[in-house]
Amino acid sequence: MTIVFLNRMEIEKEHEVQAANVWIEEQDGLWICGWNQEVEFHSSEDQRDTWYEGADWNEMLAVYRHKLASKLAEGYRPIIRDTFQEFLESGQRGRYTQKLICYSELHADEELYKQLAAWRRVRATEEHRAPYLIATNRALRLIGTFLPQTLEELRELPGIGEHTVNRYGEALIAHTQDIERKHAFPLDWVEHRLNEEEFEAWTYTSKERKFKREAERVRANRLLLESMEPHSDYVSLTLISQESGMQRRELIEMMESLQKDGYHFEEIVQHEVQLVSESQLAAIEQAYQEIGDTFLKPVLKKVYGEELPSESGTDLLYEQLRLLRIRYRQRAERVAAELIGSEQLSTTPKVVVTPSKRSKSQAAATGTE
Repeated sequence: MTIVFLNRMEIEKEHEVQAANVWIEEQDGLWICGWNQEVEFHSSEDQRDTWYEGADWNEMLAVYRHKLASKLAEGYRPIIRDTFQEFLESGQRGRYTQKLICYSELHADEELYKQLAAWRRVRATEEHRAPYLIATNRALRLIGTFLPQTLEELRELPGIGEHTVNRYGEALIAHTQDIERKHAFPLDWVEHRLNEEEFEAWTYTSKERKFKREAERVRANRLLLESMEPHSDYVSLTLISQESGMQRRELIEMMESLQKDGYHFEEIVQHEVQLVSESQLAAIEQAYQEIGDTFLKPVLKKVYGEELPSESGTDLLYEQLRLLRIRYRQRAERVAAELIGSEQLSTTPKVVVTPSKRSKSQAAATGTE
């Protein structure tokens, strides 16, 4: 066993200091990381908590970041400031902006946020756009917390650009301009009102969520690639979703991205769409050939008509179209490669070897006349 990294973490609780060790080690080709809570000397209880054990360094590092960020969010601090903590704190937005976001999440008006989200959902449907392109969840929380009542105040909120103000500003402040508020703009008062320890804990909690997503993506990526290995047992997307924490839609998007790097998922697609009828499969294939595979909505309408099922039913149809698009693109790539190969063979010049012409005297001299 080789200790690669070790650090001591401490937290003060009820005027007592509790300590733990965080560690990374390598043993027989396996990476292991975890947390070891220090206990009283006379206690025999095992407090060793293994966070990860496996051969994938990237997955181990992603899990380590997520778990350590959660401990920092609890209030643990390292005795030795290491490069990972510097990494956690790097790349943050301006402190003022971060505090506005923090305050909006800790003091959100959930009822108003739901109203704003419902408005966004209606606009997204009307404009055939993704909801986040109209306004992000973070932007709606900022609006619901700070209650801008003019377009100038709306512009002061981070993440709300001029395009959003011009296109949706009047509709957004219509939700807030008649609400009585106990604060004023500008919002420089937030930096002094927000508790420093509260802000630090929120910062690490935000990092924890980010690294949790990263760990899920790394794990899902590994499981998808393992499912393609020869002689491996088939693993459904549902099982990969359960083991990684990612949604099926996110897994399919990951498959589409990996396909661009040359990975093929025909076996997975075959299993996942086995309940789709042959007539539907043929119709979808024909639609991709006629319309193209860039946008899914025209293909959906061509195959299933203008009258679509409920939202959940439509989501299932989109999932099937995405999976079948992966297979369609893979087959198109194979056909293109075969055409290129045949063209190269047909255009390759043939080398014809003909005997050289020699004089009769040369032939006689060698006895080959």
